[in-house]
Amino acid sequence: MLVAEDDEGLSEVLARGLREQGYVVDLVPDGETAAAYLRFYSYEVAVLDWRMPRLSGLDLVRRLRRGGTANGSTPVLMLTARDAPADRIAGLDAGADDYLVKPFDFGELLARLRALQRRPPVSQSPRIVIGELEFDPAAREVLVRGDRPSLTVTELGILEILMRRSPGVADRRSIAQHVWDNEADAFGSNTIDVHLARLRSKLAGAGVRIETVRGVGYRIVAC
Repeated sequence: MLVAEDDEGLSEVLARGLREQGYVVDLVPDGETAAAYLRFYSYEVAVLDWRMPRLSGLDLVRRLRRGGTANGSTPVLMLTARDAPADRIAGLDAGADDYLVKPFDFGELLARLRALQRRPPVSQSPRIVIGELEFDPAAREVLVRGDRPSLTVTELGILEILMRRSPGVADRRSIAQHVWDNEADAFGSNTIDVHLARLRSKLAGAGVRIETVRGVGYRIVAC
């Protein structure tokens, strides 16, 4: 999930809460950086602040819907303090799928995100499948031949970024940034390796292999 919010305090609270719910989060502070991420990565949902430096959330949505990125159909939830009917109309007409006024209840945010994820995608299946391993981002569910392996929130976060980047490599820093609130807790230690060892064990028989790319990171491929 992409979260673009220039308020550092709010952005950290959002990222922490979403990660605790098992989401993999890319957190960016301005619209141009968000646009760059949307050009290179696919997201189930993008949460965009209306007022951001360099490129507003409103202009980013317009660019997104015009085809300025490869992910023009990505669902967008707009966050803003602007609560006038004309503002809501402008946001929705620009291409936002939903609109949430600050301050908001975090539970309502989660409910709106789940609703957006349940919508049928325009061009691709919401499920990611590699070998006998299947991940449903909307349901936060992993299946191996129909069975649900018992994964922790951390293991689920690591698996999601590996599957989304497959067959490419997810570098160690990206994994640390996406899954841990404080990346230093994981990046400079063997924490990631410990969790990956447990993940490999739990995915035995899933028809996949988690490979270590020396000096870079990890990737997951069918075997």
